[in-house]
Amino acid sequence: MALIKIPLSVPSAKQSEYRRNYNLLTNHSGRLLLLAGDQKIEHLNDDFYGPKINSADNSPEHLFKIAQGVKGAVLATHLGLIARYGANYRSLPYVVKMNGKTNLGPNEEKDSSKAWWKVEDIIKFKKQSGLKIVGIGYTLYLGGQYEAKMLARVAKLINEAHQSGLTAILWVYPRGKNIKEEDIHTIAGGAGVAACLNADFVKVKYPYGAKNKKLTAEKFQEVTLAAGQTKVICVGGSKRPVKEMLEQLTNQIKLGNTNGLAIGRNLHQRSLDEAIRLGQALGAIIWQGKSPKEANQIYNRETVNSSKSTNRFLGIF
Repeated sequence: MALIKIPLSVPSAKQSEYRRNYNLLTNHSGRLLLLAGDQKIEHLNDDFYGPKINSADNSPEHLFKIAQGVKGAVLATHLGLIARYGANYRSLPYVVKMNGKTNLGPNEEKDSSKAWWKVEDIIKFKKQSGLKIVGIGYTLYLGGQYEAKMLARVAKLINEAHQSGLTAILWVYPRGKNIKEEDIHTIAGGAGVAACLNADFVKVKYPYGAKNKKLTAEKFQEVTLAAGQTKVICVGGSKRPVKEMLEQLTNQIKLGNTNGLAIGRNLHQRSLDEAIRLGQALGAIIWQGKSPKEANQIYNRETVNSSKSTNRFLGIF
């Protein structure tokens, strides 16, 4: 079990709850496998329906089925989906995504700074539903005209979350004219902002297109050092070959000192069986320190067709 350093923003009366939520968030490991479902709003149906996307992905429940099959992972999505599907997926830990915007129209015109709910609304929902709501999430865009509003609002949200014993995750993306979003130095600056805001984890971009994979991972230490005690997880990016994904995740953790992965379309665009096997392979690297070769063996195991067979694998981790 990982040592948990509880921030001073968590009152003593809520430290046990924070510790419990943190352990559920990280599968008792201190590392995080976050299944991102907020793209249902961010990308509309572009990521969920199309010729190269498994047909099951057009249903929101596909996200929940995948998460249920990857024991230890946490599902991050907006409250509406959790309220609609959570009754049938009570074993899952959830992170409630507090803000968002669609991909329609110019981004620079959109103010997504205001959270859709208050933290007290999330606490009320947690109590009445009995679900394992372990934290909140918020997307912060740096460099735009709404930066000041976003910084002020998320600072308050994180403090309120900690006061209630919840964890807080930031999606931090420097974005704007002449900003290189996948430049490591720029990403490190965003990670440092997340640390200043007292986030428990920060989700950042990663330069997957770089030619020298190991050197890139080593240089990424600038990001994890800048984040301090806020732990860094990288986005999963667009759909890539599984072998490449497993190798890059290993490099990120071992060479870049990251603490997990946030994955969306690279997982949910696959069939349920393949997505579960891939999720478990990623989890083996994140939580157990398995090699890419060992993780690939988990991914390539015999196809699972029935729900009964799927449940047989839930105890792997």
